[in-house]
Amino acid sequence: MATREELAVIKAARAGESRAQLALGSRYLYGGTGLPRSNGTAFYWLKRAAQQGVDDAWMMIGRNISYEQVKDLSSPREAAIWYEKAFDAGITHAGLTFARLVLDNTEQFDSNSHARAIGALSFLASKDDHQAQWLLAQQMQMHGHDEDDDDDAIEKNLKSILHDGAFKLEERLITEAAHAGIEQAQYALLDKAWKKSDYAGFARDAVVLVEKLFARNSVAVAQIEKDADVTSGIFLSSEESTLLLRFAQWRLQAQKPDPIEIGHILELAALAGNTEAQFELGLLCAKIDRQGNRVFMEHGLANFKKALNWLTLAGDGGSALAWHALARIYSRSIYSQRNLDVALQYLEKAADMGLVEAQYEFAQISWRNRRDDKLNDVRALYWWQKAAEKGNENAKAALEAFSAGSNLKTWAKDAMEHLNNKFRNANPFLSARVELAATFGLTKPEALLIDVKNADYGHCLVVDICGYYARSKRRLVAIETEEQRTILNRIGRLFSDVDCSFNGLEGNYRQRQYRLKTSFPEIA
Repeated sequence: MATREELAVIKAARAGESRAQLALGSRYLYGGTGLPRSNGTAFYWLKRAAQQGVDDAWMMIGRNISYEQVKDLSSPREAAIWYEKAFDAGITHAGLTFARLVLDNTEQFDSNSHARAIGALSFLASKDDHQAQWLLAQQMQMHGHDEDDDDDAIEKNLKSILHDGAFKLEERLITEAAHAGIEQAQYALLDKAWKKSDYAGFARDAVVLVEKLFARNSVAVAQIEKDADVTSGIFLSSEESTLLLRFAQWRLQAQKPDPIEIGHILELAALAGNTEAQFELGLLCAKIDRQGNRVFMEHGLANFKKALNWLTLAGDGGSALAWHALARIYSRSIYSQRNLDVALQYLEKAADMGLVEAQYEFAQISWRNRRDDKLNDVRALYWWQKAAEKGNENAKAALEAFSAGSNLKTWAKDAMEHLNNKFRNANPFLSARVELAATFGLTKPEALLIDVKNADYGHCLVVDICGYYARSKRRLVAIETEEQRTILNRIGRLFSDVDCSFNGLEGNYRQRQYRLKTSFPEIA
């Protein structure tokens, strides 16, 4: 309960007396005999005193109230004023809070404020403030290397204070901050080492952090080691789970890797929801590598039940490689529940997600089984095209047989030279069939008998006239260019409401042949 003296201070502060507001803010900041300690209430009264020109108020704000506290107590624009004043008055760590208020809320500040914030960070970094070094390095990572972006105000301010060798400066700042114990900087340094393939440096610095993560999650780790269901909570950020994944991947490259120890590392990351760790753990449990080869055979039998569980989780999380691995497992006799239909379903999932190897493999299987399903050849051509678009040379070679350019018929090209507007208006269907033949290399029987509206499958033209012409053979022609697509769309619209059978307007095969011969006697 507040004393009489404190009640008098409260009354005066509410009446607007600046010194009473300062005193009340101070008491709430440090706690008094009858008042509780409250940074929120302290900031409220100190801010009111500062607004009335009491210098000690904003000095107290800058000295005692951190960024984590003030960001929830005031608008960034309002709070930044007091922290900048405190920094200018010599309270160095207030400059860090000022810079964070500005740079974390850039849209609320002008370019001059951005420049002052970067300047404060640069000054503090030069004075070996490791938190400032890390924040400045972050700003350089986000804004400092894009020379083409002239609209970024922070980038302009970075360029104005940084000289040549910005990349080296950034790396030095991160390194110093990391060595000083700034954990975020340590993770950034490890990320750089991994991306530069400096695996020795990565492993050296990662060991300590991995041990910390294991200690923090010791209960879960103990359950993993006992191969029991993990009921304890896993406390890992995405950066931390990525570190565990990479550490495990590095350990897998050792001369004699220990799959049990590596499995524990991967399982901790996998339980935290890391999709790639789930995939790697699934492979490890199945004792196969990414190419499907058997590994770690000397360490006992594969645990397919566990492997399928982790690979399915990884697949649901967006890993095409996981679906591909599942397809391999289900297609092999080493797995007791071999199921080729399920394998094909998983392979198609991987292909749908853009995995080139799966696309080519699915195309090959579909082509081999084209007699089992009428549309398997259409599917095969589609996935060959998808794989070829991503540079698969085998798919490109397979597509050559379906190219219109490899089967162009001179008769249709000769007929096209004799087509004119008068003939097109008088014989629109015959004209369209001749143009279709010239575009896709159709023979005369194919051109006259193809069911245009049912032949278009988007990525290819299915030429199948076996029902009318016994000597023909079903074949596919790939649609390779925009011009081919445009011509087919136009001809498709013409035939959209037309019966292309012998009961339709064009008559039977003899009638169509006769019309072609009489219209183009020079190609007969």
